[in-house]
Order: sequence, then structure tokens, then C-alpha cells
Amino acid sequence: MRTGWWLLALGIALLAVSPAQARSRDDVMAGAYRCGAIGDDRQWLDCFYGAAQPMRASLGMPPVPDAQLRLVMSPPAGGQPRNATVRDQAMAGAAHCYTIGDDRQWLHCYYAAAQPVRAMLGLPAAAAAAVPVPLPVEAPAFAVRKAAPASGFSDWLSGSGDQRLVSRLTSYSFDRYNVFTVKLANGQVWRQESGDTVYAHWKKPADQYTATLTRGALGSVNLQIGGEPHQFKVSRLQ
Repeated sequence: MRTGWWLLALGIALLAVSPAQARSRDDVMAGAYRCGAIGDDRQWLDCFYGAAQPMRASLGMPPVPDAQLRLVMSPPAGGQPRNATVRDQAMAGAAHCYTIGDDRQWLHCYYAAAQPVRAMLGLPAAAAAAVPVPLPVEAPAFAVRKAAPASGFSDWLSGSGDQRLVSRLTSYSFDRYNVFTVKLANGQVWRQESGDTVYAHWKKPADQYTATLTRGALGSVNLQIGGEPHQFKVSRLQ
């Protein structure tokens, strides 16, 4: 993996952050660098995400999956990657994130840096890509369609329905990491992406909340509760 040019960018960016901030970020980038021994691009991406564990721990967030962490701790050697240039773009994007002062926003940026690799693998956008990565990534445009009538719901996620879905909640729950699962009045069940760094704090009965779901970049889905400013990244369970 050709690392010289993005390592130089990383070294320059380190000058912009405090030693306390740099420690967790350094640990993340060191882990991501170890992933370079992996030949398979999909495994490399999992390793890249697993490398975020030091920052997630620092922020009190849920840990990365065990399988990702094992890849970071002991990356399997797989020879030279076929798509080293795309990986280099991801690592350079992560290095540029050092100019961001807030650690939570830095983590958003780190995840977003993987977009070139996700696009190459045909994967949808990462859940926590709230801060644009400083590299050009083109997203496919969705066709503009009329909004669905309030009384009817189509199979919206498949692409045969409308871009915007509005529904009352019938139930919601939180797991031990405060990641939510909601059930809509149309029967659909959606779960917050584990990589999302925005948490919900709902207390009222479910039927007092109305969710609006919209399509995000590269196939992602956003959920917003009426009257609240935050958007959550979600994936459909049912």
C-alpha cells in the first residue's frame, strides 16, 4: 500500500490538535494502518471500521463488533491489494479529518472517509457520514416523485415507492447501548444504525411521535421525529 503522501498529510494535520485529542485519534489511525496487510477489500473495510474502537471507547459509544476488532488486532496477510489507490483515498480522507476539533465530528469524518471503498464494493453509504469527507464522492441521484398519500404506504425502500414516508410510531425500544428500534403504523420495523453517533431521548407514548423517513446518499435512509432537529440513520428489519 502506498502510504507516503497521506502519512505526510497526517503529520501536518496532527499539529492542529491538542495532545489529548491526538491520542485516541492516533490509536485509530495506527489500527487502520495495520489493516494494510489485508488483501481482501471487504475485510480491509471491516478492519478500518474496527480500528475506530479507541475513539468509540473514549466517547462512551457501543464497541465495534468482535469480528472487526479481531481483524485489527491480528490482520490476516493477504498479499498486495488490487485496489490500493482507492484505499489510499480513504486513508488520506481520514488523515484530513484531523483538522476537525470535536472528537465526535472527527469520528463522523473518519467513517465518511471510507466512502470510496464502499462505493467500489457496491455498498450503501455509511451510517455516520454526517461530516463530508474532503474527497469528491459522487452519489447517484434519485428520481423526483410525488409524495404518497397519508392513507397509503408502498414498498418505499425497494425504490418502487416514494422518496418520503410519514408514519406514526406504534412502539419503540432501546437496547443497552441506547440504539433504538421503532415500529411504524404501517407495520414496518426500523432500527438505528449502530455506527450512528446521535442518540434519541424519547419518553412519551409511541403514538405521540410521528416519523418521517427520507432517502439519503448512496441508498441510506434517514429517520426524523417531528419537532426534533436530529436525523438518525436507520435500516429496515421488517
